[in-house]
Amino acid sequence: MAIAVATACLCLSAALASAGRSADNGEPLVLHATFASFPDHLDPQLSYTQEGWTAMYDTYIPLLTYRHAAGKAGSEVIPGLAKNLPRITDGGRTYTLFLRHGLRYSNGAPVRASDFEFAVERMFRLNSGGFPFYTSIVGALRFWNTKRDGISGIVTDNRTGKIVIHLTVPRGTFTQELALMFVAPVPPSTPLQEASLHPPPATGPYAITESQPGIGWTYERNPAWRTNGKLMPQLPGGHVDEIEVDQVRNPEKQVRGIEQGSFDWMENPPSALRYAELARKYGGSQFRANPTLSTYYFWMNTRKAPFDDLRVRRAVNYAVDARVLQKIYAGQLAPAHQILPSQMPGHRRFNLYPRNLVKARRMVRQADPNDREITVWTDTEAPNDEAGIYYAKVLRQLGFHVRLKTVGAGSYFTVIGNTGTPNLDTGWSNWFADYAHPNDWFQPLLAGTSILRRNNTNFAQIDAPSLSSEIATLRRSRLGPSQERRYAALDRSYMKLAPWVPYGTRTLPTFVSKRVDLDKVVFDPSFGPDLTSFRFK
Repeated sequence: MAIAVATACLCLSAALASAGRSADNGEPLVLHATFASFPDHLDPQLSYTQEGWTAMYDTYIPLLTYRHAAGKAGSEVIPGLAKNLPRITDGGRTYTLFLRHGLRYSNGAPVRASDFEFAVERMFRLNSGGFPFYTSIVGALRFWNTKRDGISGIVTDNRTGKIVIHLTVPRGTFTQELALMFVAPVPPSTPLQEASLHPPPATGPYAITESQPGIGWTYERNPAWRTNGKLMPQLPGGHVDEIEVDQVRNPEKQVRGIEQGSFDWMENPPSALRYAELARKYGGSQFRANPTLSTYYFWMNTRKAPFDDLRVRRAVNYAVDARVLQKIYAGQLAPAHQILPSQMPGHRRFNLYPRNLVKARRMVRQADPNDREITVWTDTEAPNDEAGIYYAKVLRQLGFHVRLKTVGAGSYFTVIGNTGTPNLDTGWSNWFADYAHPNDWFQPLLAGTSILRRNNTNFAQIDAPSLSSEIATLRRSRLGPSQERRYAALDRSYMKLAPWVPYGTRTLPTFVSKRVDLDKVVFDPSFGPDLTSFRFK
């Protein structure tokens, strides 16, 4: 009998926490979080960084979404706003879905099938970096060029909730891409401009109610989740009432805040100097390292001297020492010398450029570039800034005159993603998986069609027609052993052209205050820590 009473008490406490009220005093449960930089955008159609996706994963739900789970289970596509996974017909060219009936946005407006079409069009109108995923939709490229008359390949019926998407060619990754926030429905009243200051109404368990770029933002429970949550029982509803996020650039201040309890979670890693100490001190109770699908690299602009010369690009690859960068990242980085990370399908380990500084110097002398003035770009977030400093040093060792340009982490990718920015010679970057498929590396980062004036993600601006054609061919079929072998060959072929200097893959820690139950925090392979999984002990 005593055991039953204890169980009942625990259930009551859990129910109250799930409802968002403290079992002790009825006060709202508030999670205090800190990010080192404001996301590139708090706008689902525009954000294309890990910070932005972590921030909005539980706010904007696409027609399809990913299972809220850690590891490989988190890469499974499940229904989101749609009732079921799509029915795929016409040889992989037609996708049919039905919107769940009764869904609403946080402002009370009903979610309609045509809102999906509006979201896709809004993404193209804003020249989002995510647009290459959706150019296979019939009429999408014409709409992107003209910004008029809609996308003919999307047909919706608001009465039945039916959504039909016609593709020009089969696309083996389209189910995964329908689960990205780029095409998450938003109300048709959403402005056709960047909306980070006033994020659109939400369909998920949390809504962003206040946003101050450069300072922070606030979530509250979405009042519409009382209905939406019942219609989507496979999605968690969260355990806190509010989440207050402060932007704090100083990682030491963030760490002190966690230790003192003024912050409950820091999204970015602690400084490299403190990482090992914190892992020893708090490992297992407040600190946990999580593997990621990621690649860290330096890009070289293949359209400008001196990096328009293959010999120079290969020389830089020989000169960079991944072991030094592993130390800069305090052991949080596993050295690698290729594009696809080790846990990605299609990965086959190789290293075309074992470190050889003597050979690198000789290659540069033979190339004898007439332009030796180089600007190296990196961001302010440690240790990326230190990686940029090291890279600049290596280029100086090769005989180049180097100017280091360090840009605030909150705007870095916006700046280098504008091909009109002056002196985009070479610099630091990283890439975390949109989903566990090798096309997600090659299509946005290296295909010629992904070179854009704004929101560019092909920073090397490389356009190798035969390799771009292979990317386009491979993306039409579902992933299997044959496709994996061809992706492995694509990895090697691009590295022979040396547009990048890849140097490693990351682990990312979850560091929380002592009042957060670390064991319950879910680290999603694509979206990072799941806000709905945070709960207090």
